Amino acid sequence: MNVLLVLGHPRTDSFCGALADAYCGGAREADVDVRELAVADLEFDPDVHAECPSDQPLEPDLREAEQDLEWADHLVFVYPNWWGTMPARLKGFFDRLFRPGFAFSFYEDGEGAGKEELLDDKTAELIVTMDVPPRIYRWLLRQPGNHALKRATLGYAGVRTTRVTNLGPIEDSDLEERETWLEDVRELGRSLETGPESRLGRTKRAATSWLKALRLQFYPMAWIAYTIGALAAVGSGALTTGAYWLGLGFLFFLEAATVLSNEYADYETDRRNTFAGPFTGGSRVLVDDELSFGQLRAGIAAFLAATAAFGGATLLTGAGSTAATAGTMGALAVLALGYTLSPLRLAYRTLGELDVAVTHSVGVLVLGFVVLGGAWHDPLPWLLGLPFLLSVLPSITLAGVPDVAADRLVGKRTIAARFGVDGAAAVAATTAVLAALTGALWQFLELVPGYGPAIYLGLVHAAAVVWLLRSRLEPDAGAQRIDLLMIASLSYITWFGVVPLVGLL
Repeated sequence: MNVLLVLGHPRTDSFCGALADAYCGGAREADVDVRELAVADLEFDPDVHAECPSDQPLEPDLREAEQDLEWADHLVFVYPNWWGTMPARLKGFFDRLFRPGFAFSFYEDGEGAGKEELLDDKTAELIVTMDVPPRIYRWLLRQPGNHALKRATLGYAGVRTTRVTNLGPIEDSDLEERETWLEDVRELGRSLETGPESRLGRTKRAATSWLKALRLQFYPMAWIAYTIGALAAVGSGALTTGAYWLGLGFLFFLEAATVLSNEYADYETDRRNTFAGPFTGGSRVLVDDELSFGQLRAGIAAFLAATAAFGGATLLTGAGSTAATAGTMGALAVLALGYTLSPLRLAYRTLGELDVAVTHSVGVLVLGFVVLGGAWHDPLPWLLGLPFLLSVLPSITLAGVPDVAADRLVGKRTIAARFGVDGAAAVAATTAVLAALTGALWQFLELVPGYGPAIYLGLVHAAAVVWLLRSRLEPDAGAQRIDLLMIASLSYITWFGVVPLVGLL
């Protein structure tokens, strides 16, 4: 492993300089190749005078520093915290070196455009001295300097920061404290023998990546529909039965396997997506190399095995027809996994939105109903599920808008990709209004239990969604971020989930 230590203090005879020497000594004991670079010794203009930093020629010292950065696998920055962040000379070092063409680049690819991180093969760590107690800096001041360097500078270029060590307060420290800090930093250097990240750090990062990949924010929609079906079958006692919880486990593991399979199958479109957000574009764990294809395949297999196990247990304990329960589970599994996987690949045939709406509303609602003893042909779960289904369609249709350019490039035929952004807007507006009208009609006719006057507020929310579609969505702009619209359309579903859920409890 090649390690470059950058001393960011403007004086090399500072305590930061001693820390840098200690770290390098420990790193050499770990038998890694180490180079040292002190910004105080470099002759360069820290100010960017050209319109773009890449237009300003690098001084000889900066050209050599650039070569050192390219050589390194792991970067270590040692500097003092001044006014909440790094010294000006270190900031100038980043301003001049981390420029387009070296740290990142912009590109256009067909209908899409984006940024490529050019230093994503490197890791980094920060060792920061300060006069404020580190706990105050972390919890009260919220670490502004650490976050700026870790996320907005290094992270923007693709460098992953594995460790941040804050030391202080320095001004009031005695010799014994400083010797302890020097030994601690020397030990950080020695720890490179097992890699730039601790075992605990690797475990936490892996756990975080898997949680990110599972996208748990989308699960409650199906859980609510399933619970409505169970309550409609037997009332509040449904929640105390083992069959209810086993069926919920079946749904959780099926959803997890589905989400991971979508991540796997949609890699190409996610990779090209420049408008990915919290609700669209996948979790990006594959795109960002947080998980490998092999790990994802193993995860899918594990969750499918758990799905089968919980499904079997549900069949053994459920109060309903075994054939009806098994048939509903089988249909849900085929539709859920068929969203992106062969041979169905429904998302590539302009059927993906309907598939998601069915599996997250009527499908799981009927499952909850039959697991607890209801008959699949009883009209009650289907009537309860219809407005729920319609309310899901606006959000899942609009989710294709930020992805539209990337989806077209890989042949994914979402509604937005096939009919354009204006077509997606028309479907979203129509289904939002239909959901509100259906829910209001069910309440007016007292056709199903659980609905109450609160459902009429869905009409107001539907009007707000339509207004946002007209005022915030740009039909001619193609792919675009629509976070506010996604929030409005996703929250719209709650009227058709929470109102009957509360009414049935």
